[in-house]
Amino acid sequence: MLILFLIVFIDLVGFGVIIPLLPFYGVHFGATPTEVTWMMACYSLAQIFFSPMLGRLSDRLGRRPVLLVSLVVSIASYLWLGFADALWMLFAARLLSGAGAGNIAAAQAYITDITPPEARAKGMGMLGAAFGLGFTIGPALGGLVAGSDPTRADLSRPAFVAAGLSALAFALAVALLKESLPPEARKARSGPSRLRMARDVLRRPVLRQLILLFFVAISAFAAMETTYALWTNNAFGWGPAQVGLVFLYVGSVLVLVQALLIGRLSRRFGEARLVAAGSVLIALGLIGLPFALTLPRLMLVNTLLPLGMALLSPSINSLISKQAAADERGGILGVAQAAASLARIVGPGIAGPLFSAFGRDAPYYAGAAVMVLAVAMALRLPRPKIGRSVAAQDEPRAS
Repeated sequence: MLILFLIVFIDLVGFGVIIPLLPFYGVHFGATPTEVTWMMACYSLAQIFFSPMLGRLSDRLGRRPVLLVSLVVSIASYLWLGFADALWMLFAARLLSGAGAGNIAAAQAYITDITPPEARAKGMGMLGAAFGLGFTIGPALGGLVAGSDPTRADLSRPAFVAAGLSALAFALAVALLKESLPPEARKARSGPSRLRMARDVLRRPVLRQLILLFFVAISAFAAMETTYALWTNNAFGWGPAQVGLVFLYVGSVLVLVQALLIGRLSRRFGEARLVAAGSVLIALGLIGLPFALTLPRLMLVNTLLPLGMALLSPSINSLISKQAAADERGGILGVAQAAASLARIVGPGIAGPLFSAFGRDAPYYAGAAVMVLAVAMALRLPRPKIGRSVAAQDEPRAS
């Protein structure tokens, strides 16, 4: 698990490096708030197609080759971004980067291969901590490289830094990462199509409820993420460096909770209760953001939001994995990631027009209203145990 943690962390540092810069660079090319949010969302548009495919491929071929190929795609996308000199190139590079990011399902499946069901929330929390730590260091590094002037953000240097970090992650994966899925556990045939697997998932009531809840929460959170830089620029005049420091703090909260607390909290309260608590905290953070016009209030909101996501995301992924047999986890987690990717299209796709038409606070009021629905759904999750017995969870399904 340590090697996977390191590889995901380095790759996510590279991803995080460019996050504070994209909205400013889009504006540099004359993009409207709606175009900026769609530029951010097109990453997820590619991910929604590739996550289920790469998840199923990892069930058939193993986790390691899927992770290696996706890292190569990430390197290519960052290089393209570094050489971009027009808005369409930003969109194209983000689409390619999203295709490489489909490896998230394979990484999650890797965790389920090497952890018993009772320790799965902790394993997912460690993977989430790698994401959080990457987002902690990456945006701060990107903001430092680009500078604090929002009118002269330099995207090329951070993009090349991101490409170098992904290349380092690829080298580590080649040298150190071992395959987690034994040959006897792999599918001998291609398995169901993405649409068929999605239909199968939606016919299973608990999985349907979990994935719908995941979709709703990620939609609201993504609406905030993709407009946050524009909001802080409008409210405080901030540039990439200041936004990067905020991401540094947000990532620190994610890391501390997911690396140190999520395992103990899930054992004490159960994943379903953590999902409900996380939903409440995200709702409070979103409704509070329009009123966070002083630094102390903003820091409070910037604590509630990542704390809520740190509780919700690994817990709900753990619950989803417990509904899957060993030979279908990659595919089902891929469907869940595809739902999350769709949410990252829908959320920003609504947030940008709301920001343009009704002002900077409108996306957060809408997000808070959506999270009320998420809270209601979370309170209906079965407790304390969901689905099949622990013994059945790791048995491959009959073909």
